[in-house]
Amino acid sequence: MVWRVKVGGEWVYLYLLIEFQSSVDKYMALRMMVYIGLLYQDLIKRGEVLDDGRLPPILPIVLYNGSTRWTSATDIFDLIPAVPGLVEQFKPRLKYLLIDENSYTDHELASAKNLVAAVFRIEHPDSPQGISELISLLGVWLSDRPDLRRMFAIWIRATLMRKPEYRIVLPQIDDLQELKVMLADRLEEWALDYEAQGMKKGIQQGMQEGRQQGEKKGEALALQRLLTKRFGTISSDMTARIADASSEQIELWLDQVLEANSLEELFKPGKQ
Repeated sequence: MVWRVKVGGEWVYLYLLIEFQSSVDKYMALRMMVYIGLLYQDLIKRGEVLDDGRLPPILPIVLYNGSTRWTSATDIFDLIPAVPGLVEQFKPRLKYLLIDENSYTDHELASAKNLVAAVFRIEHPDSPQGISELISLLGVWLSDRPDLRRMFAIWIRATLMRKPEYRIVLPQIDDLQELKVMLADRLEEWALDYEAQGMKKGIQQGMQEGRQQGEKKGEALALQRLLTKRFGTISSDMTARIADASSEQIELWLDQVLEANSLEELFKPGKQ
């Protein structure tokens, strides 16, 4: 990506080298150094250096959206151990700008009106409707940058197609507005899918809780039968105590019931 900025009254073309990462790469600093070297070689080959022969500036950026915090060095200098004497002065230095999604809360991302925050929110949308809203925002922010509008449209299309939960296939699209129109027909379908997935999750959770309650009830009945065989009829208070106990506590009593000499010993306060 090429960005034009004004420095000292003159336009300077800044190359943005952006790398998306979903996992931590220990040697990312080395990778970025290689990418920059290859980009400079290509610029020289194409004759796209500055008028005086110098190389244009490049800003290397790593956008990270993994589930853990980024722990790798952001400067290749830190990947090389200290060297005594003259050699230390010639260790390479090359830093990249790390933008770690984990450093921001959902509220901060939603309130931040910039392209990076929009990228992270599209990667992890809170709802299908949120995707359409973000595309609309990008259309406004990039109204005077057709090149970036095209780039974001292509990237969003690729992002949506690689997510299995959307189950979507889109034709080649190079405009944000066209992408928004094509997605409009799918929003209702996605919303129904989200609702169905939520219901399925709720049913599964209910079944799991039911199984757990059933297992607990069965363990409680087994404990009561063992107690009755060992110590005779147990009181209603004791039955209620067993019913109110956790599964872990009931299992503990089951383990100890054969060794206990009396109900009082088994159920005495503080016994674990």
